[in-house]
Amino acid sequence: MKFAIAFLTGAAALALPATAHAQEIFGGVFVHGVNTPLTLGGDPEDGVDVQLGYRARPIAQLFGAKLQPYAFGALNTAGDTSFAAVGLSAKFGDSIYIRPGLGLALHTGSAGKFDNPFNDKIEFGSRVLFEPEIAVGARLAPRISAELSLVHLSHATIFSGQNPGIDTVGVRVNVELP
Repeated sequence: MKFAIAFLTGAAALALPATAHAQEIFGGVFVHGVNTPLTLGGDPEDGVDVQLGYRARPIAQLFGAKLQPYAFGALNTAGDTSFAAVGLSAKFGDSIYIRPGLGLALHTGSAGKFDNPFNDKIEFGSRVLFEPEIAVGARLAPRISAELSLVHLSHATIFSGQNPGIDTVGVRVNVELP
């Protein structure tokens, strides 16, 4: 757990640029608990997630993609699992683009081991989860873009044999800062 806290603190520090402003701020609304092949079964959670975050200025280019540290929080309006994540995304394209990302998240849901399939909470098996995501976006104005995004939370069976995970799907609006 100490390693996870140290990693998340370091990643958050990397996400803060030396200048006073992040490259983008973003916000979105996501459907919470969407069943996909990644979640491995039914999802007892529901509601809407309100997401707010930022992406720092690009720190590098890799295969033509801009690599950007990010940090965001997602608050679930139904009182189910909320989370905060930090990571690195890669933006391929400009007017129309694809943005995969990979991060770590801390969540408010159950960190217990899966032992009751009829529980009304997801038992994630760990407080720290991987947070892979993928978005498809389009530039709407010189400094404004919108994305359709899928965010997945799970621990990939690393911390226990079970791995229910959770997916959220929604729309983000990004505003580039000077």
